[in-house]
Amino acid sequence: MKVLFTGGSSFTGYWFAKQLAAGGHDVVALFRRQPHEYGDALRRTRVEAVAQFCRPVFGVSFGDGKFLELINSSNWDLLCHHAADVTNYRSADFDVAAAVQNNTFRLPLVLDSLGQAGCSKIIVTGSVFEHDEGCGSEGLEAFSPYGLSKGLTWQIFRHYTQARYMTLGKFVIPNPFGPYEEARFTHYLLKNWFAGGTPAVNTPAYVRDNIHVSLLAKAYVDFANRLSAEISRINPSGYIESQGAFAQRLAGEMRKRLGLKCELELKIQTDFSEPKIRINTDVPDIQSLQWNEAEAWDDFAAYYAELLNPQSSIVNIRGT
Repeated sequence: MKVLFTGGSSFTGYWFAKQLAAGGHDVVALFRRQPHEYGDALRRTRVEAVAQFCRPVFGVSFGDGKFLELINSSNWDLLCHHAADVTNYRSADFDVAAAVQNNTFRLPLVLDSLGQAGCSKIIVTGSVFEHDEGCGSEGLEAFSPYGLSKGLTWQIFRHYTQARYMTLGKFVIPNPFGPYEEARFTHYLLKNWFAGGTPAVNTPAYVRDNIHVSLLAKAYVDFANRLSAEISRINPSGYIESQGAFAQRLAGEMRKRLGLKCELELKIQTDFSEPKIRINTDVPDIQSLQWNEAEAWDDFAAYYAELLNPQSSIVNIRGT
């Protein structure tokens, strides 16, 4: 398929675009900025990497003139709309209206242009932290204004694609982790372990759905290949367990690969401002996806060994 892909500079976007290309698809990846304009080194690294296996187009935003010109310049089989406005996404002051406007800018015109270019299939990336998404406790409210913006974006896409009889799919992301990830939970743990520390897990009672990003990417491509009116949504799931149990799982896998103590301090959780349980529901068929769990852990360990301890004698974790 010829795929138009937005959001390739993100952690999951990098992996999805890479796996689409590995699956034999012709991927054109769109970026809002020029490579040197990305502020952090990690994102620039991902952008440079994506450009090695996709055709990159820089300085284009969803729905703008350059975006429409690109659609009109060729025939397309699939639009993967993975990009989303994430400016201050953790803030309670996140601008929901502005984010939704950016995510769906001139959507009717975009869809009409895609139709004229032969494209009738679209995948929109969702999040388990949207309202009415996933499975969990205490209702299914949006975790944050950002989550609300994602849910509203989906509703707008659904409305306008239905009116045009286009096939719309939703790929719902839980908690991915892996190489080239942002400095969040697993990065925090590895950074402390390499420094000889004992990281604290402050919210060990939350039940979440952590998934290897390599498995998530394979599930994404499989979904894209099978997208139809009958197969139009997937909520891929990984390790469904408490954050304390997941941290212990991660420690065990890293301990035997990196030779580190990987000690943990599981705090008594007192803050339950988020729902206790929020998970996805579709267990990937790892055999049909040809995914190897041990190799994923090997790659994860090797990535952090190089990132956090470049003088380490560990060069290739696999097979040791």
